[in-house]
Amino acid sequence: MRSTAFSVHPGLAESSRLPLVTSEARPSDLAAWLLLLGAGATAALATALLEMGLRIPGHAIVRAVFPMAFGLALVPRRMGGMVMAAGALGTALVIHAGAWAVIGFGAMTSLVLTGPLLDVALWRAGRGWRLYLGFVLAGLASNLAALATRAGAKFFGFDHAVGKPLAYWLPQAVGTYAICGALAGLISALVWFQFSADRRGNSASETGS
Repeated sequence: MRSTAFSVHPGLAESSRLPLVTSEARPSDLAAWLLLLGAGATAALATALLEMGLRIPGHAIVRAVFPMAFGLALVPRRMGGMVMAAGALGTALVIHAGAWAVIGFGAMTSLVLTGPLLDVALWRAGRGWRLYLGFVLAGLASNLAALATRAGAKFFGFDHAVGKPLAYWLPQAVGTYAICGALAGLISALVWFQFSADRRGNSASETGS
């Protein structure tokens, strides 16, 4: 089966821990879109309103990755991350317009980029370690982008949040952002997807050949 935009992703579908949704009775395209938009909105609400109480730079990435991994487990479609990103961005703009909460520069970056990065990292991933690695790499890349955005905001004086100055914050944050991003991806994959060896390797159904 050729890999096309919004087609079912075999690796995600076969590994999902939500078999009732990913079985043969899969949702229609419209229902899939609505579920993915809802997962993106959930990620935005979690990012804006859920306080985890951890004082570790970069830990907020889990509030974006975890709901979006759930969305892909529920609706294992290619380009699902882009749809979730749209839902997350729209919800974040509504939150901002209503002044209900403040989403920082770094958190907003990871919120918008996590979905597309998941699409890229998982496009050709099958089951097993390749699938898990895709989540790890997406979480890592998203959080490093958030780190760059947050550092730039601090450097130019746009980040008024209480915290350490850039010179003291950055050396620690480089490590914690990378670790938190990778762990967020791994934990999300462990929770929502089974680890099953892909004996087919890079099959034709996944590569589109």
